Amino acid sequence: MVGSVIWVGRSSIEIQLDVIQSPKEESDVSHSVALAANFIFVARDSKTGKAAAVNRLSPETEREKFLFEEAEARSKLRKKKRVDRRKLKNGEVNQLEALLAEGRIFCDMPALADRDSILLRDTRLENALICQPQQRNIHGRIFGGFLMHRAFELAFSTAYVFAGLVPCFLEVDHVDFLRPVDVGDFLRLTSCVLYTELENPDQPLINVEVVAHVTRPEIRSSDVSNTFYFTFSVRPEAKATKNGFKIRNVVPATEEEARRILERMDAEMPQQNQ
Repeated sequence: MVGSVIWVGRSSIEIQLDVIQSPKEESDVSHSVALAANFIFVARDSKTGKAAAVNRLSPETEREKFLFEEAEARSKLRKKKRVDRRKLKNGEVNQLEALLAEGRIFCDMPALADRDSILLRDTRLENALICQPQQRNIHGRIFGGFLMHRAFELAFSTAYVFAGLVPCFLEVDHVDFLRPVDVGDFLRLTSCVLYTELENPDQPLINVEVVAHVTRPEIRSSDVSNTFYFTFSVRPEAKATKNGFKIRNVVPATEEEARRILERMDAEMPQQNQ
């Protein structure tokens, strides 16, 4: 594993990590990247808990400058989304209305709804657990890898039930660690198919969202601790075994669901254009 800091802001640090796979043949001197991931950390003052300034970064090589500029663009996009999250442009309003139009038919006239579509809420799965001491990290919190593992299992199951065939995992799109999870916490994980991409019939894409909540019944609170986004597909050879196989469109029933779909699609667009 090879990791390095590729960008810094005032208090933010972006680290890129590559998992390098050694050549299988001795004659092959090349190494291939098996996995690439970007991590964003924010420095906090240990006394006040507020953001703390970090050291500057000076990229020198062309590669370092390229990575720095890419990360800078991602940072600006994140800031823009935070500011504009509740402001919809005309085109986005039209998209929102188009998404909701089919959902309204499902809710108001279900007998006339498109049979190749399904409501987002009807793709949901959920599980819950009590976090145990053996799952904690060196800081005494629940290990992020454990949370991601449980989220992946639920996402895989969601895609499996939705497609009706064993899904093929493609990528982890985005993970947010919004608040720590402690030993003894009651953790609820809810998942849904957020949307599908059917332009390529040989590789239809199933985008799954998993949201983790730390629930405290005694004080009637439930706070989001993590959000996870995964992409799955179905192998062509698996589809061949099931006549008439077809992935359905997912439509929202509420404006909140439609906004979540648009935000996720918008977030995926820059990655697909790179």
